[in-house]
Amino acid sequence: MANDKQHENVTMFQFFEWYSPTDHMHWIRLKEQASLLSSLGLSAIWVPPPTKGTSPNDVGYGVYDLWDMGEFDQKGTVPTKYGTKDQLKEAIDECHKHGIKIYFDAVLNHKASGDETEVFKAVAVAEDDRTQEIEDPSMITSYTKFNFPGRKGKYSDFQWNHHHFSGTDWDAKAERSAVFKIKGENKSFAEDVDGENGNFDYLMCNNIDYSHPDVVAETERWAQWCIDEFNIDGFRIDAMKHISAGFIAHLLSHIRGQLNKPDFFCVGEYWKQDLDDVDIHLDNNGHIHLFDVPLHFNFKRAGEEGPSFDMRTIFDGTLVQSSPEAAVTFIDNHDTQPYQSLESFVPSWFKPLAAALICLRFDGYPCLFYGDFYGIEPKSPSEPETGVPGRKEMFSRMLLARKQFAYGTQDDYFDHANCIAWVRHGDEHHPGGLAVVMSNSNTKGYKRLNVGQHRAGEVWVDMMGYWKDPVTIKEDGSGKFYCHSGSVSLWVPKEEGKSWITYEESSPEEAERHGNEEQHARDHAHDDDSEDDKEEEKEFEAEHPDLPKPLDTWDHLLEDDKQAQH
Repeated sequence: MANDKQHENVTMFQFFEWYSPTDHMHWIRLKEQASLLSSLGLSAIWVPPPTKGTSPNDVGYGVYDLWDMGEFDQKGTVPTKYGTKDQLKEAIDECHKHGIKIYFDAVLNHKASGDETEVFKAVAVAEDDRTQEIEDPSMITSYTKFNFPGRKGKYSDFQWNHHHFSGTDWDAKAERSAVFKIKGENKSFAEDVDGENGNFDYLMCNNIDYSHPDVVAETERWAQWCIDEFNIDGFRIDAMKHISAGFIAHLLSHIRGQLNKPDFFCVGEYWKQDLDDVDIHLDNNGHIHLFDVPLHFNFKRAGEEGPSFDMRTIFDGTLVQSSPEAAVTFIDNHDTQPYQSLESFVPSWFKPLAAALICLRFDGYPCLFYGDFYGIEPKSPSEPETGVPGRKEMFSRMLLARKQFAYGTQDDYFDHANCIAWVRHGDEHHPGGLAVVMSNSNTKGYKRLNVGQHRAGEVWVDMMGYWKDPVTIKEDGSGKFYCHSGSVSLWVPKEEGKSWITYEESSPEEAERHGNEEQHARDHAHDDDSEDDKEEEKEFEAEHPDLPKPLDTWDHLLEDDKQAQH
């Protein structure tokens, strides 16, 4: 996805992970990092839910008060986990100063930790089929009254009660937990939601009922306040498959139309691998983006299966393949990181390959994860081994390659199960061009790629610094480009990429992880090479007799990866 107006690629960054410190300093960190992130080509930042949660260390998804962004003494704290409202505004201003847009994580599915109980009629439904009532309706007592006493009506005097919800999960009088559907005139779960469990409107806590006009009006007012007060540029909608598709479409229409924000961005978290259902949701919501969940799971599977995974199929069944204009591509996020409920962390050896696949191709709007870049904190101080180191050096190079070189038409070379490649030919504003080669086997990979006859005589180098020898482009515009086993190399014209090609400036951890891949890689020809290529391969090996032997088994990489993650 490129910004046609500025002729630059756009890239999103998720600026938090689940275990980000509860020190109320996160907005300060964002302000301090804005200049660096902008210099790497990041154009938008998805910030964590800035609203008041149920406790001082709430990550933000146990939302209590949408109108309190670290300003009022509620739920045992004035600041949120991430800081105060003033600090948030300063961070946003700093990001905007550096050309970075801000997307709020909007948790609109539910409310938690009500201030008072109410008594009302409800009925328990089956966990695995919410369309089935499993007992007779009865009166229950639950915390569905939200008065927000700490805020005292500032910004909004709206108070929530059970009429504004369609379900809850707790009967305080009976001390009983269940999925309760609230009974009332014309009250039910929304129909235009995901069909899992019969009807997946209800997820957790007090489920917001968007068929109630007062709820819709209050949410519209809050969206306008976010735009007016914080000058945000978009929303990331949490748990979107549990929210009425019609309401989401209405809210976006209201923002872009009545609020005169036609370019307001929105991406939804629709956590499902069934692409047919995802397509239906896109049709119902107008111009909205979705995270490419199927692609994430393809990355995970590729990382786990190693050379048995056919790299030619890496995009099969993905949103970026079927609806590239709607796809936000990503590797991991706060839900998939280790020890979370949706844990599905992509093996670390595959992350450079995945980064190239989302950052350096024509289609998709890539989103990088804070935990991949800066690292993941241990889940508790007593368990330091649960942390995950960041890959700042590697991702920085990927981002810089996207910023300067990943433009123009694209030629794919997806012709081998273990080694794929593509060429970007550049455009009038970024003429450099780029060639990407990756291998998931336990031998090195190479491709003969054509980068254009006008480049004859140019010397190209691996911008990642993994492959040390340059490639000279032949008269016909072709060159033989290499990568190490289980690795990726980004080839660019030396004169344009020379400031980034040395690997010595990387951290010791990064060098040990990927820069020393020569210790477990050996040049080895593919069986389907032409005779000329085989002869050239022999010459290459004769010129490089010190190349190390390949890995004995692929399990070695996977075992190292498991130890690094856990």
